[in-house]
Amino acid sequence: MRIRAFINKRKSGEKVPRKLADGGGMYVTLTPAGTPVWRVKYRLGPKEKLYAIGTYPAVSLDAARAERDAIKGQLREGHDPIQVRKLGRADATAAAGHTFKSVAQDWLDKQQREWSPVHYQKSRRAFERDVYPLLGKLPISGIRPVMVSGLIESIIKRGARDTASKVLQHVQGVFRLAQARGLRDDNPADPVGEVLPSRRQRSRMPAVLTFQGLGAILRSAETANLSPVVRMAHRLCAFTAARIGNVADAEWKEFNLDAEAPTWIIPRAKMKSRDRHHDHKIILGPAIAAELRSWRTNTGGTGPVFPGRDGTGRMSREAVEKAYRETLNLSGKHSPHGWRSAFSTLARDHGFDRDAVELTLDHVHDNDVARAYDRGERLEQRIKLMAWWGEQLVQAQRGADVMQLARRA
Repeated sequence: MRIRAFINKRKSGEKVPRKLADGGGMYVTLTPAGTPVWRVKYRLGPKEKLYAIGTYPAVSLDAARAERDAIKGQLREGHDPIQVRKLGRADATAAAGHTFKSVAQDWLDKQQREWSPVHYQKSRRAFERDVYPLLGKLPISGIRPVMVSGLIESIIKRGARDTASKVLQHVQGVFRLAQARGLRDDNPADPVGEVLPSRRQRSRMPAVLTFQGLGAILRSAETANLSPVVRMAHRLCAFTAARIGNVADAEWKEFNLDAEAPTWIIPRAKMKSRDRHHDHKIILGPAIAAELRSWRTNTGGTGPVFPGRDGTGRMSREAVEKAYRETLNLSGKHSPHGWRSAFSTLARDHGFDRDAVELTLDHVHDNDVARAYDRGERLEQRIKLMAWWGEQLVQAQRGADVMQLARRA
């Protein structure tokens, strides 16, 4: 007899059996209120028990059979299906009380003891900007790989491939903590590495290596639809050859703009190479120092040099990177990091001392650092170098020829 026919006959009062068996102890019957339900009868020890699968048609015949087969498997292993379900519900209730954000905050608290303050703040901001809006309120137990994949792909689409890789590593760490606490059996972030571009793709840093080309970029940025914050951050990046991350994190207290030779001293904890003993000193050429003094007057001169869009916190490095890709149409041609490559290439091509160039970029090895600092950080050479670099960019922006220096023998 078909299930629907059985239900209709029972409801009409026809004389039919009280239940319709399907085999394996499973049957459908009607409650006193007339609701069709699936049940499985089983015996564990001396006692016979009934397991309620669910109502029909909410639970289809195929779904009910699958549940019955699972019950049989539990019985073969010596488990009571009713108790298994109770434990599962208890675990689900406990896990539901643990959102991704709550576990992530615990994970970040643990990492804070190991990370530098700057790295911790960057990572925390990445969670707040990218991760929490999509995953934060979800139960940690309910997140699937496709959800994590969507998060990472959304970061990649805006061109922030390195950020996507770092965020994925952090999210994997959060789920490892959830596993250790018994909130999950698996790590849904593990398979998501497949959506990341290859390391070779991520490592390409396009750069324009002629003053003529750099001048064109500077002119384009002056007339493009950029916010004042992004435009000034772009210019600091260009005129100092500093890393874009350091530019975005710059604070006014790091600058001495009124000295005879203005400087920007970046705490070592903020630098990529944090195992050296000295903070990183950048000499500011006259052109960029003058621009910074004007910017300081306009922005107040305290806190972040480049505040976030809402006036609080710091701007994101990705704001500048996105402007290069989209507004300036420089994707695959030049990136904020490209100024470092251009500076290194052009300064050495025009006869400047290798150590002076490398110290400016914070690229030197430990033995070179020691030698350079013993010789006074080559300050005189670096002052001349940064004055030359700034003047060449100013002239290039105007479309003028570049001043050549005599090469060293």
